[in-house]
Amino acid sequence: MNKTELLNKFSKGPEERVALARVLDQMDRAQTRSIPCSTQFLSPAQRAATEPLLAACGHPRCLFTGGYEGAERTICVFLPDWLEAETFDPEEELCAVEAAFPPSAQLTHRDLLGGLMGIGLTREKVGDILVLEDKAQIIALREAGPILLSQFDQAGRYRLRLRELPLSQLSPAPVQVKLIHDTVAALRLDAVLASGFSLARGKAAELISSGRVSVNHRECVKADKAVAQGDVLTCRGLGKCVLKSVGGQSRKGRVIIEMERYV
Repeated sequence: MNKTELLNKFSKGPEERVALARVLDQMDRAQTRSIPCSTQFLSPAQRAATEPLLAACGHPRCLFTGGYEGAERTICVFLPDWLEAETFDPEEELCAVEAAFPPSAQLTHRDLLGGLMGIGLTREKVGDILVLEDKAQIIALREAGPILLSQFDQAGRYRLRLRELPLSQLSPAPVQVKLIHDTVAALRLDAVLASGFSLARGKAAELISSGRVSVNHRECVKADKAVAQGDVLTCRGLGKCVLKSVGGQSRKGRVIIEMERYV
């Protein structure tokens, strides 16, 4: 398939089409110039769209990184034949800046992102923002580092003290999950979503039909969609849960499941 055919098949909407077109451009650039080439930051949904696109392109040599293991927003780095993934240094493409503020400020992710947008950085240039008690750690494209360090001096009404931080010193908060053991009549999206978020099945179906639910970061409006072990379910306003395991049947013929809900 040519580029237009690939974009027609794998993109959903104009914004995603632009993001995927940039992915293909960087893939071609890496192959043509034989140098590492990276995309801008991809959201989980954009990455979910990128992975099957790359499979259709024959699985080009690449890796995804967001500066630390488990990062939500990542870049895709295309590797030339002479460079192995194990020897690639993410610091070549990414940087981190620590912004300290008074503990009483209680700045939020939204406050910090608003400040970053205020100095002209687009969302594609900024990765995860790790908010701690009296500081935030911001991952960004290497090219955005000088702008961050010279201009990002305020968030909300509070002044910030900045310093560049090695990626190895990032401090993501430990993931906290609630383990859920339950049974469902069938491995349908509405049933499993209801279990994961302690909802009535009718309420879960309503959330799905309203476009608020994604399966593996892809929006799904079909309540009867079959889900499987390992699937990630997200719902705007409620969070994320993962179907960790599917067991046998209970005495009443229901499917035994185990889920993790992120809290």
